[in-house]
This record gives sequence, C-alpha cells and structure tokens, in this order.
Amino acid sequence: MKFNSPEDIIQLTPLWEGERLPDGRPKVSDDILRRMRKITLEEAWGPLWHRGYTFQFEGDFKIIHPDKVMVGRAVTAVMVPKRPDLHETMMKIGHEQEGRKGYYNQWVIDSLVEDDVAVVDMFDKVHLGTYVGGNLSTAISTRTKRGGAVIWGGIRDNQQVVNIDNINVYYRGSDPTAIADVVMVGMNVPARIGKAICLPGDVVLGTPSGVIFIPPHLAELTVVQAEKSQVRDIFGFIRLKEGAYTTAQIDASWNTALWQDFLDWFNSDGAAAEYRHLTWEAELEEAARQERQGPQNDVRL
Repeated sequence: MKFNSPEDIIQLTPLWEGERLPDGRPKVSDDILRRMRKITLEEAWGPLWHRGYTFQFEGDFKIIHPDKVMVGRAVTAVMVPKRPDLHETMMKIGHEQEGRKGYYNQWVIDSLVEDDVAVVDMFDKVHLGTYVGGNLSTAISTRTKRGGAVIWGGIRDNQQVVNIDNINVYYRGSDPTAIADVVMVGMNVPARIGKAICLPGDVVLGTPSGVIFIPPHLAELTVVQAEKSQVRDIFGFIRLKEGAYTTAQIDASWNTALWQDFLDWFNSDGAAAEYRHLTWEAELEEAARQERQGPQNDVRL
C-alpha cells in the first residue's frame, strides 16, 4: 500500500486526457479555475446532473467565509476511527516507507500546492476530530494561495482561522480538542463527503450554498455552459426591458431570427465583451434544424 500513489490516481481518472500534476491528479487549467470562480452553484450543478452525476453536491456545512467563493483542485483524504493495529501499520507506511513527518493531517497539508483544496472525510467527527486549526490553516493559505479545505468533521481555533482571508474552510463543527483517535486509510482516493463523492483532481466549487465537486473531464464543459447561460440571460434581460420579446420567447428554444439578434448584440455590445471567447455554431445549427422540422414547444431549462 502507498499513500498518494500516482499510478492509482491515473487509474481512477481515466476520462481525463489533459495535463496531470506530479502526483497524477488531473490538472484542470488555471484559466478554467479562474472562469469557474464567476459561475453559480446552480450553473455548475445542471450539466453534471443531466449527465448522471447526481451525487456531487453537499450543502450541510458551516463556512469560515460564507460570502466568498472557493475554487481549487481536490486533494482527498479518508479517515476512520482508530484501531491500534491499523494505526501502527499506517504510521509505519507513512513514516518509515514514505518519509512523512508528523500526523496524518500534516501529511495531507504538506502535499498541497497552489490552487489545491483539501477534501477530508472525517466521518463527521468533531470532538477529537478537528482536522485543522490556526497553524495548519495558515499552512494551507501559504501553500494553496487561494484554496482551502472541505472537512466532513471538525476544526478548532476559529478566531484565528477567520482572519486568514485568502482561503476558505467548509466544516461540520468546532471543538477546542485536538485531532485524535483516527487513522488515515487513503490519500487521493475516492472520498465521501456527506451525500457527495469527490475524486482526486475534481474541481471544488465552494459557494454560500455549499460545495460541488466537478469531475475534471467535465470542468470545461461546465464552465462554457454556465458562461453561455450567463450571457444569454444578460441579453434576455436587456430585450425584455426594451419590450422586444415576451418571456415565452426568451425562455423557449430560440429561432434563427432571435439568434441573429443575439449574435449582433453579442459581437458589438460591451456587456458581452468578456464572453467573446464563446462560439455559437452548434446552437445556430440546432435552431435551423428545429425550424426545418416545424414548431417546437420545448422550453430552455
């Protein structure tokens, strides 16, 4: 057995075809992470739900900075209640075979790099289950720059952690006790966080409503669909205020005339400037196809 095995991580994430980090995790691009910070939870949820990824969201958290969005690449850890023989075995693997220092939570945090988020299944343990406090949260801040942690368990030193502005922490509860009586049985393995599942390299999007784990091979698609929804909404709000269309027209599948009006606006209006990396050929082809087939009653969701 090995903690944080690149070979195992690559086997777990075969649908990812892009660049990988040295530990084998999918490396979703910095540009996608930047754009992800501008989308809403619901915009991220929709593309996943409709592709069968129905266990990616968990909302039952306390949040250190509830008004801030957190985005990063997942580094996962799975903890279980302490069993002496298992604890001794895992400590030997970490200390003697892999040269790690300190306790399990330090092993994970020492592995973090820029834009990482620690995602920890602590089996909802709060008393004697505080995964981070002031020191380790400061280490997360230093290593990840703008990442953070999602902990299905506890934290301590809240008054110190809340003063760390560049990261966020999602957690189940607070307690003054230190972490104890646990064993880490996996690092960068599938982790259950409440009702959700997270794999190493998933894009973690933390919002005021909770956290969603986005599979890396769907990250770009999710961002693009969210951005297209955003800019279409901007156009729709403008045209509705002008009285140019009814809500039924805006909410239904657009015909080619409405699409042409949108594209004329999209290519010239300053409100659409940040979205001009998007392309619309597929949407235009679909509108033309529907017109050839006759009137349709489907509504854009």
